[in-house]
Amino acid sequence: MGLPCTMSAMTDKVLIAGGGIGGLACAVSLARAGVAVQVFERAPELTEVGAGVQLGPNVTRILQAWGLMPDVQAVAALPAFLHARNANSGEVLASLSLNGNTTQDSAPYVTLHRADLQVLLHRAAQGLGVSVQCQAQVQAFQALKDGVLAQVNLAGGDVNEPADALVVADGVWSALRQQLLQDGAARLTGHLAYRTLVAQSVLPAQLRSQDVTVWMGPRVHVVQYPVRGGEWLNVVCLTEGQLEGVSLHDLQSWNLHHTAAQTRADLTQALQGACPGLHDLVQACGDWRLWPLCDRPPMQGAHEHAQGRVALVGDAAHPMRPYLAQGAGMALEDAAELGHQWAAQTGQGVAARLQAFAQARWQRNARVQARAIRNGQIFHLRGPMQWARDASLRTMGPRLMDVPWLYGHRLPV
Repeated sequence: MGLPCTMSAMTDKVLIAGGGIGGLACAVSLARAGVAVQVFERAPELTEVGAGVQLGPNVTRILQAWGLMPDVQAVAALPAFLHARNANSGEVLASLSLNGNTTQDSAPYVTLHRADLQVLLHRAAQGLGVSVQCQAQVQAFQALKDGVLAQVNLAGGDVNEPADALVVADGVWSALRQQLLQDGAARLTGHLAYRTLVAQSVLPAQLRSQDVTVWMGPRVHVVQYPVRGGEWLNVVCLTEGQLEGVSLHDLQSWNLHHTAAQTRADLTQALQGACPGLHDLVQACGDWRLWPLCDRPPMQGAHEHAQGRVALVGDAAHPMRPYLAQGAGMALEDAAELGHQWAAQTGQGVAARLQAFAQARWQRNARVQARAIRNGQIFHLRGPMQWARDASLRTMGPRLMDVPWLYGHRLPV
C-alpha cells in the first residue's frame, strides 16, 4: 500500500493506549518513522462507534503521503459542494465548492463512515508490523529513568509493559489523562446530537444527496452528507438541551438509544418551525442514536499535549465540538506531527521529541476547538442575529464558508 518506513531498523518502542482512529493513525505514523509500536485496545474487537466523518484537504494530504488515498476513495464519497440552508425557510443561503476544482495533484474533501476509516488504518498499521491487542486496557503508567512502564489489564490479569514512550489515545474520558494532568473530567456542553445512517435507495428521490448540507435553525442545526460511496446518507440533528437523570455511563456513550416514540418527540420539538423538506428528511430516517456532547476548553499550553515520555493525542488531549468537522482530522494531524518529530529529532531524547510535537500542535488544536465552539453559536442564532447571518451568507457566502488557514495546512509527512 505504499507505506515504507523512513528508517531501516526499528529501535524505539512506543505503546499506544486506544485503538480508535487517533491511536491507529499514530501507530501508522510512528511505524513509518521506524518505531516498534504496540497498540492496546480495551474493547473485545476494533469496532468504531459513531457514524460519518468529514476529512478536508488538510487531512487527505496526510493520507495521500501515507499511500492510503486509494483505500479511502474506495469507501468514501467526494461531495461537490457544501450548502448552508435556513432550516425554517429551506433557502440555500450559500454554497462552497469542495471538489469541483480538484486537480490530480490536490487533496480532495471526502466523507466516509468512521468504521471504514478505522478498518483501513488498522490494515495499514498491521502492514507496517504494528501489534494491535484487543481486550487490553492501559490502566496506569509509571515514569522510569529511561522509559515508561504501563500497567495493562489483560484477560489473564495485569502485566507491566516497558517502553520508551506512551501515547494516550483513549478518548475524552481518558483516565490516563487524569493521571498525567489531574484536571478533572470533561464538561457538558449543553448540546445533544441525534444521529443516524440511512440507505439512500430507500429515500424519496428529492431527499437524496451527494453533497454536504448544514440546515441552520434557532438553537438547532442538522448536518447531512453521503458516506460509503454515496450509497448511504449520514444525518445528525444537533440541539441545545440536557439529558435528565444522566449518568456517567450515559455521558461516555455514543450510542444511547431512546425509544422511537421519545426520539421522534424530541426531534419534532427541536425542529418546530422547520421547513417541510427538512421535516420529511428527519421523518424518513430511523434508528436514531443519541450522543451527549462533552468537550474541554481550548488547550492552554503544550503541557496538555505531552509531559516527559507521555503524549496525549486526539480527544484525550483536545476533545472538541463537531461544528467544524475536525475531531478526526485533528487526531490524524496529531499522528502525522508525532511521527514527523520522532524522525526529525533523532539526535534528541524521547522527552524532547514529544515536547517538540506538543509545541508544534497545541496552538492549532486550541484554535480549532475555539472555532468549533463559535460555529455552534453561529449555527444556532435567533432573531435579528439570525437575519444578519443569513444576509451575510447571501452576499459573501463562499468567502465566509471557506477556512483557508484550516484546509490549507500542510504537515511535513
